[in-house]
Amino acid sequence: MIKILFICHGNICRSPMAEFVMKDLAERAGISAQLYIASAATSTEEIWNGMGNPVYPPAKAKLGEHGIDCEGKRAVQLTRADYGKYDYLIGMDSTNIRNMLRMLGGDPEGKVYKLLSFAGSDRDIADPWYTGDFDATYADVTEGCTGLLNMLLHMTALGEVR
Repeated sequence: MIKILFICHGNICRSPMAEFVMKDLAERAGISAQLYIASAATSTEEIWNGMGNPVYPPAKAKLGEHGIDCEGKRAVQLTRADYGKYDYLIGMDSTNIRNMLRMLGGDPEGKVYKLLSFAGSDRDIADPWYTGDFDATYADVTEGCTGLLNMLLHMTALGEVR
């Protein structure tokens, strides 16, 4: 099984969008049973007294427009132990990557990626919490997840996914 963790600053907009878009794409491609997909935050800003906030309503609504349900998802924070648990730790922007590397103690096994790298781009995915542009964020997340899915499908065709 391939384990994927999407990471952003607060785990209420971009990374849960990526988590649930990827789950939807994997389901439609018939490989969801071969994947474990989750998301986390680099900060604790959306976690209060041990309880994470739910997906930000406009992000939840944007997913809903595409028939994707994220009910029950709550913010959780990335931990150093996550490095050993996941095969891919995928950040949304350069700041996420920097914070991830600090929190994880580096990337000795080459597991840390920026999401749009799977679509052949080094661009950051803008945080819609600040931009208000959930359409652009959804499009970027979908582009990155589609690139990741295509890579995984290629690996499946080669017999590499277990």
